[in-house]
Order: sequence, then C-alpha cells, then structure tokens
Amino acid sequence: MRYLFDRTLARSTGTLLGWLALSCLGVVVPVSALLVWTDPNAPHSLSGRLVQVGRTSAETLRLGAANGAPLRMLLSVLLGLIALLCVSTVIGVVTTGLGDRLTELRRGRSRVLEQGHTVVLGWSDQIFPLVTELIAARPGGVRQVITVLADRDPALMERALVNAVGPMAGVRLECRSGEPTDPDALALVAPGRARTVTVLPAEDADGDLTVVRTLLALRTLLPAEGGPRVVAAVHDGRHLPAARLAAGPCGTVLETDRTTARLLVQCAGHPGMSSVLRDLLDFAGAEFHVSDVPEAAGLPFEEVALRLEASCAVGLLRADGGLVLTPAAGTVLGEGDRLVTVAHDDSPVPLGDHPAEVDAGAVVPPRPWTEPPVRLLLLGWNRRAPLLLDLLRRTARPGTVLDVVTDSPPGHGDTAPLSVVHRTADPAAPETLDGLDLGGYDSVIALGADRGTGPERADDRTLSSMLVLRAWEERNRQVLPVVAELRDHHSRRIAPLGPASDVVLRGELTALLMAQIVDNPELAAVFEEIFAVRGGALALRPADQYVRAGREAAFATVVAAALRRGECAIGYRAHDPHALRPYESVRLCPGKSERRVWSGQDEVLVLTAGRGKAEPPGPGRCVLPGMRAEHGEGDSPPNSPEAGVVP
Repeated sequence: MRYLFDRTLARSTGTLLGWLALSCLGVVVPVSALLVWTDPNAPHSLSGRLVQVGRTSAETLRLGAANGAPLRMLLSVLLGLIALLCVSTVIGVVTTGLGDRLTELRRGRSRVLEQGHTVVLGWSDQIFPLVTELIAARPGGVRQVITVLADRDPALMERALVNAVGPMAGVRLECRSGEPTDPDALALVAPGRARTVTVLPAEDADGDLTVVRTLLALRTLLPAEGGPRVVAAVHDGRHLPAARLAAGPCGTVLETDRTTARLLVQCAGHPGMSSVLRDLLDFAGAEFHVSDVPEAAGLPFEEVALRLEASCAVGLLRADGGLVLTPAAGTVLGEGDRLVTVAHDDSPVPLGDHPAEVDAGAVVPPRPWTEPPVRLLLLGWNRRAPLLLDLLRRTARPGTVLDVVTDSPPGHGDTAPLSVVHRTADPAAPETLDGLDLGGYDSVIALGADRGTGPERADDRTLSSMLVLRAWEERNRQVLPVVAELRDHHSRRIAPLGPASDVVLRGELTALLMAQIVDNPELAAVFEEIFAVRGGALALRPADQYVRAGREAAFATVVAAALRRGECAIGYRAHDPHALRPYESVRLCPGKSERRVWSGQDEVLVLTAGRGKAEPPGPGRCVLPGMRAEHGEGDSPPNSPEAGVVP
C-alpha cells in the first residue's frame, strides 16, 4: 500500500491534488460533523445537521458559504475553488520568485554597486596575505570595499578570509561567485568602476592560461583609456609575454615561481632574509617609498643620504621617469627628481640642515672579497627546482656542491660550475636524512610538493623533513641553516624551526609585491630593478667590511662606507648569541646618529649595485609600471662580489 501510494503521488500534479483534497476532506468533514453533533443549538433533523456539516466544511476550506438551492451552493463552491486556485498561484509565484532571488544572493550573483573599490579575481593561497596587506595599506578613517570573484561558494570564501585576516574594522568584504574568465560574471564586480583589479593564478596546471583568459575578459569591460590599475601574476615565465600582452600597456604581471626560487636561494645564503623581505614589503614596518624632496635639488646623493635621519635613501626617480638605484655618491639630484627611500611611514621626508657626522677613522676602505665554495643539500623536487638550480649555477663559486635527494631522478642539463650529485631516496624519511653527513652541509633547502590532496596535505612531507632536521640539531648540538618552502600559511605556525631555520611561503612574496604595487604603482619600477633585473640585490654583509670591529661609530658611518662601495645600507643585524632566533633581529632604518660598538659578527643589510642590464621595452610591456622578464643577465656572475647569495 505504501508503494502504491508513492507511485500515485509520482504520476501527475492532478493526482497529487486529488490526494490532497481527499486528505483535507478526511480531516475536515469528520471534525465538522463532531462540532455539529456536539452543538446544543444544532438542528434536530438529520438533513439539517448534514447541511450544517457541509456549511462548516465549506467555511473551513474557504469554498463559499452561500445558502439556498443546491445549484446556488455548487456555484459558490466553484467560485471558492477558483479563488483558492488564484490565491495559491499568486502565493506560489511570489514564493518561487523570492526563493530564486534568495538562492541567487546566496550564490553571490548580485551586482556590486560600489565605486573606487578593490577587485580581486581568482582564489589561491596568495589571497590571504594580499587581502591582509590591502587592509593594512588603507589610510586611517577611509572606508574600503574589497570584492572577491572566484568560482567558489561566497559564504565559504568570506568565512575563510575573515578567519585568516581577523577583524576588519572599516572594511567591507563582498564575495561573488562566478568564473573570472566570463565577462558576464566579471560584470558583477564592476571592474570598470574599481580603483584596482588584481588577478591571482590558480594552483592547477592551467592556472596561468586562466590568468591570460581573465585579462582578455577584463579588456571587454574596462575603458580604452584610464580605468583601474591591473596587477596579475603567473607561475611559469613562459606565459609572461602572453599575460603582458593581455594586461595591456598599463598592466603589471609578476612571476611567482622564479620569485620564490630567488628567495629560497637568498635565504639559503642569509638566514633570516625571508623575514627581512616581509618587513620591507608589508605595510606594518619599514617599506619602500617614492618621496618629493624639492630642497634636495642640486645636492649630491651622499649628502642627501646623510641628511636623512629616520629614513634610508636607496635611489632616484628622475623627472623623465628613469630609475637609478644605488647611484654613485657624487650623483647630483636635479629639479623634479624624486627620492626612493626605505622608511617606516609615507610621511614627507624631512631633510636635515647638515649631514650626519661620519667617523672617517672607523671606515674600512673598500677591498675585494670572495667567499669559499659551499656544500648545499636540496630535499625534494617541484617545478621551481630547475629555476633554483639555474640560479645557483649562475651565482655559485667554483667548487660548490649541491646534493639532491628526491624520490625519482630529476632531469637537469649542464650545471657547471655547480657540481650536482643526485640520490634517489625519500627526502622525508628519517633513515634517509640519518644516512647523510648533515654536519658537512652549509645549508639545507627543503622544497614542498606542487599540489596535494588539500592545502594542509601539501606541506606534510616538508614538515616531516624539518622535524627530522630539528631533531638532528638537538641531538648533535649543532646549528644547521634550513630554509623550507611551504604552501599553507597555517603551516608556518607549526613548523619546527631551529635557530637558523627559515620558512618561505610559496607565492607570499609575490602577493606582498602585488599589494605594494596596487597601493603605489610607482614602486613597480623599483621592485622590477631589485627582484627582476638585479636578482639578489639585497644582501647581509659582515659589518667589519664597512667599519672597524670593536670601534664605536654611528650608523651614518656605515652608510658612508657603503656608498663608497656603490651600495646603500638600510639596516643591520646585531650579533646576539643568546637570542632564541638571532637571525630574525634585523633593525631597519635606524637613526643616522645611533651609535654602537660594531663587532665582526654583526651584519649590515645593503642594497647592492648589481650588474643586470635592463631589457628594452617590447610588445606587450612598458617600463612603468610593467615588470621586465626574468633573464640570465639579471644575476651576478659567479665570480662577482654581488654573487654572495650562498653562505
């Protein structure tokens, strides 16, 4: 009987209405009869009581309550049925419309009505540091709207961002669901009225092609002239030309994989460099600025640098748009030239009346220096490993050895002068690492998997390798410089770090660069020179190369000594053997008058001269604010002083 009932309900709407009518009559008629028979004022005759039962049932079902002849009552019932049908239809239409609208709102398909908002297209791990920095860059008291469009559930996106970023006072987050490659979906976030548009690459194999298609879709909605600034990123440098052509002459496209590889190489040679770059590129501490200093016109660069007490000058942005980083000390500033500085805020740069005092007796004359060959260990393999090998090949000293431990033999070409030795083993297995002479390595680089079963799964093997290395440090009471590449920002909080260990979040540096360029597009040329042309332009050098060890001197003396070497000093790291994490205590932009006794173990953070040649503008690229392509000439040759990216 239950199967029969289910089959009859499934036949048609008419059958369903019939069962509904029978169910209603089966309840209404008996209850109406009970009411009539228990009413002391009810008619005494059976026919009268039955008429009363019919009238009560009709009133209950709103089928009319006309009295009189049977035909009159039937017509009343017919009108009641028609009224019931009309009312039910109206209610159904209203309910369906509201339901569809609510479903559309829940799916994030409503249009954004803002102007001057920030648009983020796509979803990846880079979105969390990007949104964090966009919020940090917001001027105080200014309302900000950040709109995210991705092919995900908007409620899940908003919840993930709120959990990662934290409270967002003065910021409204609007998440919309749709394919960023679809112009109709892009129209929901009104990119033509936005202040900036940022395009993030996905982690899948076609993520770069999706970025190119998204940039092409954007062109259909943006005005031919003016419009918002567009900043995008791709993983593979092979897709840079197409992405730049799609972004147009005013777009900026960055490459994440090579930037991450550069950072890994730098951190392998200078523990703590990752935290230094985060401090320079986020909005919480000191960062790069382009400032107008009219009173500096006609003064040499060295005098201007020494007259800045709370900021560090690193270059000039000429009036014609040309950029000169680490200019010669005697370079004279012209009218309209702007100063590139590293400072803790973007307030106007105050120029002192007189240069800071320099202790000439404490300055060490420039002298050539070389670093010995080193032995490095590479654990794991991913798509950034060939880029890392290429960077090491072009920056390593002759005699440098790289041991590679992977599950399967990787393919790599000629690596001379770098000597590469491969071992096939599980890099996360304790027996593999215990079988290596870890004490003989100057640095260890642990690479994470490209993709895993989830954001947390991709880092499990890397965390396991770090744990074994940390156990070896504690067992042997030795400090082993380790730099690990992780994907999930939550993994950094639980990573077992040693005193000289460092973590590089994949794509984090690119996300910070994107946030800086979104906030100030003039910095694109500065970052282009530092990260694309010069490569490892930032370096930590021993302090005794600038000032005499054991001698008290002001930081202005270090600045003057660095300028004589063609470098710009922007901070230092004091040697503290008792610190738990001694390599993270870099002090940026100290006062020029700050005095201390410098030791041979102290290090000075400098922006080096570099020897990279700028690539001439070509199709799909522009000097400002585009980024130049990554190429071999942008890194220092193996025997140059600028090649100090390994210990």
